[in-house]
Amino acid sequence: MKLTLDLQFFAGEKTEKATPKKRRETREKGQVAKSVDVNTAVTLLIIFMALLFIGPLMRDRLIGLIERFYKDSITMKVTVANIPGLFRDLVLECGLLMGPILLTALISGILSNYLQVGFLFAPEAVKPDLKKLDPIKGFKRIYSIRAIVELLKSILKIVIVGGVTFAVLWLNFGEILRTPLLSPGEALSFVGWLTFLMGVSAAVALIFLAVLDYLYQKFDYEKNIRMSKQDIKDEYKKTEGDPLIKSKIKQKQKEMAMRRMMQEVPKADVIITNPTHYAVALKYDENKMDAPFILAKGVDLMALKIRQIAKEHDVMTVENRPLARALYDQVEIDQAVPEEFFKAIAEILAYVYKTKQKI
Repeated sequence: MKLTLDLQFFAGEKTEKATPKKRRETREKGQVAKSVDVNTAVTLLIIFMALLFIGPLMRDRLIGLIERFYKDSITMKVTVANIPGLFRDLVLECGLLMGPILLTALISGILSNYLQVGFLFAPEAVKPDLKKLDPIKGFKRIYSIRAIVELLKSILKIVIVGGVTFAVLWLNFGEILRTPLLSPGEALSFVGWLTFLMGVSAAVALIFLAVLDYLYQKFDYEKNIRMSKQDIKDEYKKTEGDPLIKSKIKQKQKEMAMRRMMQEVPKADVIITNPTHYAVALKYDENKMDAPFILAKGVDLMALKIRQIAKEHDVMTVENRPLARALYDQVEIDQAVPEEFFKAIAEILAYVYKTKQKI
C-alpha cells in the first residue's frame, strides 16, 4: 500500500521566516513585537523610584497646602470676585504637586517604548479603517487564542500583584495598627514609605511577567509574519522582476546591441579572422582615436555573419590567427587596441591600403 502526497498542498503553508522587505512593511504599518506589560512595569518602577527623590518635596507641599486651607481658606468669605483666584491657586498647587510624577510617567513611557521598538513613526497604524468595525472580525478577535492568552495574563497579573501587595501589608501590619498614634507628618511619611514598598514590589513582579510576555509577543509576531515559499517567490518577482521577463529583456538588449554592431561592420577598414572561428572588425579614424579601434567582433556564427557582411560591402578580410584571438579576448568594442598590437595592425592596414590603391 502506497501513500502519495501532493506537495502543492503545502505550498501555501507559511513556514518560512519573513524577509527583510516584509519586516520593513509590517513595521511601517505599526506591527512590531511589543509588550504593553513592559511599558507598565518600567513606568511603575521608575515612578516609585522617583518618589525617593521627589517624595519629601511633595509631602512638604501637600502639608503646606493643607495648612493654608485650614488657616486661611476655611475662614475666607467666598464671593464672585475671589472664586477665580482661589481656583487658579488650587490648580497651580495641584499642578506643582503632580507635575513631577506626570513628567516622570511620560518620560518612562517613551523610554520603555523606545527600548522595545526604537524610533517608529507609523501613520498607517492610526489611519481610520472601516474593516475594524466589522462585527464578525471583532467577534473572532474576542474569541481567539490570543484573547484567551490575554485573559490568562490579566488574571495572573491580578493574582501576583495582589499577592505581592498583600505580603507587604502583612509584613508591616503592626506598624499600620500604630498609625493613629503618629503625628500627621509621621503618619504621612509612613504611608508614603508603605506605598513606595508596595509599588516597587509590584513593579518588580510585573517586570518578571513583562519579560515573559515580551518573549511571547516576539514569538507571536514572528509567527504572524511568516511567509510561504510562494510569498517569497512573488516578493522576489516584484522587487527583482520576473526572471523570465528579465531574460527576455536581456535577450532583446543583446539583439539590439548585435544589430548595431553589425551596422558598423561596413565602415571597417579590415576584418581580421582566425579564419573561421574568430572575426574582428578594425577601423582607424584619426579624428575619433589616435589608434585603431574595434567596431565589431564575434565567434563562430557571429564571425561568419561579420565575414558575410564584410564581403557584401567589399571590406577586406585578412587572416591572422594569433592577432584575431588576442584582439577578441583583450579589447572590447569601441575601444582602442593596445600599443603592443600596433606593429602587426600597421602592417595589415598598410597592406589593405596598398591593395585598395591598386584596385
